[in-house]
Amino acid sequence: MSISKITELSLKSNQVLKVLFVSEISWSNQPVNAREFFRLGQEFESKVVTIDRDDRKMSLSLKQLTEDPWEDIDSRFPLNSKHSGEVKNLTPYGVFVELTDGIGGMVHISDLSWTKRYAHPSEFTKVGANIDVVILEIDKENRKLALGHKQIEENPWDTFENVFPVGSYHEATILRKDDRGAIMQLPYGLEAFAPIKHIKKDDGTTAEADDVLTVKVIEFNRDDKRILVSHTRYLEDIRKEADDSVKKEKVEEEVKTRVKITKQADKIERSTLGDLDVFSELKEQMDEADAKKLRRSNFS
Repeated sequence: MSISKITELSLKSNQVLKVLFVSEISWSNQPVNAREFFRLGQEFESKVVTIDRDDRKMSLSLKQLTEDPWEDIDSRFPLNSKHSGEVKNLTPYGVFVELTDGIGGMVHISDLSWTKRYAHPSEFTKVGANIDVVILEIDKENRKLALGHKQIEENPWDTFENVFPVGSYHEATILRKDDRGAIMQLPYGLEAFAPIKHIKKDDGTTAEADDVLTVKVIEFNRDDKRILVSHTRYLEDIRKEADDSVKKEKVEEEVKTRVKITKQADKIERSTLGDLDVFSELKEQMDEADAKKLRRSNFS
């Protein structure tokens, strides 16, 4: 039963229909459940807003008995100011937070955390909980506030760019997995995505939730706050490094062999040259002896 019907029943004897629309109950832009707000027989003070004499009908307002809190919203809740409020409602796209009576705003699901992506706000908070927020935008005309929770802290992605550069290796844990790939938790609570083909293990099987893998950063997007990682690329690098190491060892061995052969050849060459020198000296001595004999024979 709506509040208008409750009012109509209670005032039938007066032959005047008094209507209190739900929108006139509170300054808040959140919907009000009349069943929870009122009970039959309850008396309350209200303000007459309109009178229709012909139809013998008038409309009432509760909220207009108090000042409109949105009139001085800019001074009470200036941009970038920090506040604490109560979670009043959760939707698939965000969290409605009431800062004070009649004043509240929405924290979009993307503004809950710098590092985590939530499928639903219920993964982060619950109705009735208190949450710290920052005023991001004020729409006074439409009576709306855009709030943020992650903005309470500085954006860490400038630092992350130096910690997780493309090509770097890190240990990561698979938090959840589907047909497309896996959400992996890196150090510092940062989450990254690995496409399904990039979580194949060395034995050919696909990694599962809670598996801990060494991954390689293959993409870092600071603006979209997205990191792509790959375990298979890490394995490929390890194999290539091993192959390169074997090739390097072979090259080093070949170089050592060539040096050894060169040294041996040099030794042989020097030995041969030494023998030639000896032969040359011996020949000179023999030639000298022959010359002496020839001179003696000429004198005799």
